[in-house]
Amino acid sequence: MSDGGYDEGYRKCPCFWGREPSSLVLKLQSFLPNLQDLTVLDAGCGEGKNAAYFANNGAIVRALDISEIAIVRARESWDPIENVKWEVADVRQLLLLPSSFDIVIAYGLLHCFSSTADIRNTVEKLKDATKESGFNIICTFNDRHQELDAHPGFHPCLLPHSLFIDLYSDWNILVESDSDLREQHPHNNIEHTHSMTRIIAQRKESR
Repeated sequence: MSDGGYDEGYRKCPCFWGREPSSLVLKLQSFLPNLQDLTVLDAGCGEGKNAAYFANNGAIVRALDISEIAIVRARESWDPIENVKWEVADVRQLLLLPSSFDIVIAYGLLHCFSSTADIRNTVEKLKDATKESGFNIICTFNDRHQELDAHPGFHPCLLPHSLFIDLYSDWNILVESDSDLREQHPHNNIEHTHSMTRIIAQRKESR
């Protein structure tokens, strides 16, 4: 698994990703307006802007990232927010109990894996850890178009948008898009474009 080249950015910029929650996190609230006491797993939390948003709105959050410096930045940026447990961890190695979270987020995580099998297995693991009627939020690079000049040495695992849709074919897909993100990272100021898969899906209730 790669850090995506983001560790360099975390070292140089105390707030690399900013402080506002991601668009899909805000979009989720149109389906789930009350977050009080809900359990959240933020896998690949970076500096914690999404985890902090959920916690500040009453959720109980487990936020993890493989990058030690990302977790250091998260603690520096957001402590002493209650209801967040920050962890340095690889989600692939964690034991996650079935049906233990109301919301599971994988924002910018999956394309950092080294293989299709890792992505498939992790998505199934995250789905299994989600309660009935719970939600998954997925945001990842896909294989349609990537400009990687701003990520020297990074070789993301790029899969078709349709594969991610298929991985959630047994859930209710509430939001899905394959669109371009034009961005510029603050540590190198290189403008670049990523094609992004974005999904909000809800686990069906068993019959």
